[in-house]
Amino acid sequence: MFSHVKELQYNAKPTQPDPVYAKKLQEILGGQYGEMSVMIQYLFQGWNCRAEGKYKDMLLDIGTEEIAHVEMIATMIAQLLDGAPANDQENGAKDPAVEAVLGGMNPQHAIVNGLGAQPNDSAGYPWNARYTIASGNLLADFRANLNAESQGRLQVVRLYEMTTDPGVRDMLSFLIARDKMHQNQWMAAIEELEQTQGAVVPSTFSPEHEKQDVAYSFMNFSEGEESSTGRWAKGASLDGKGMFEYIQNPGANGQKPSLIPSPPYIHGTPPVNIRNMQNGKDMQAPN
Repeated sequence: MFSHVKELQYNAKPTQPDPVYAKKLQEILGGQYGEMSVMIQYLFQGWNCRAEGKYKDMLLDIGTEEIAHVEMIATMIAQLLDGAPANDQENGAKDPAVEAVLGGMNPQHAIVNGLGAQPNDSAGYPWNARYTIASGNLLADFRANLNAESQGRLQVVRLYEMTTDPGVRDMLSFLIARDKMHQNQWMAAIEELEQTQGAVVPSTFSPEHEKQDVAYSFMNFSEGEESSTGRWAKGASLDGKGMFEYIQNPGANGQKPSLIPSPPYIHGTPPVNIRNMQNGKDMQAPN
């Protein structure tokens, strides 16, 4: 059960309207790594969690907080749109709506949303539920969450640099700090799970079903050998169960693909035509 509190978690008050910046702010609302994505991701991970206890409780804690962040950003976008497109113009003959759109404002903010936020990214692409990850494996999910918070914090920091509005920066500084905490939170949870489950997901799969001769081999498939100096190319593996091996020329160890001709109803190219074309002859198959 959710209960709405009328006050925001933190202030979302711009100093002045800025419809162009409102369009940019849509990215951290409805983008792939925006607040809508992490809100849905954490809540579904929590609702789907079959392990009662601290992890389920933590997921629902943070998922609920992300609802508050969605509300804050939506409120900020709406206030950035105040006075747009009906703003003061030096030339009274200008159409303020056209002026705002030409200046980079999202026209749908005025036409579709009535000067409000929308569940889209900064390019107008609708938020997509396929952005969310809730696999049922907590270690895999928490690593996805760490990635989401890392990308999200990066985007908020970039948006911070794109404005000088002290009110907007104040709200973004709060979100940046919370994203730092959330990254630390996921790293702590990952560390705990790795101590009991191991580092590789899933830990329940039997090694006897893996090709062990390539399980710890780093294969160089590009020019140069710079990658050979990395931690991933030598020494003990991070799961503690093997030794990294660097292979300079891995080569090909599989069969040469050879597909049988397609059945007549597919109406593909007959094999003889392909052979003739490969030989430089433009011939038709014999009748």
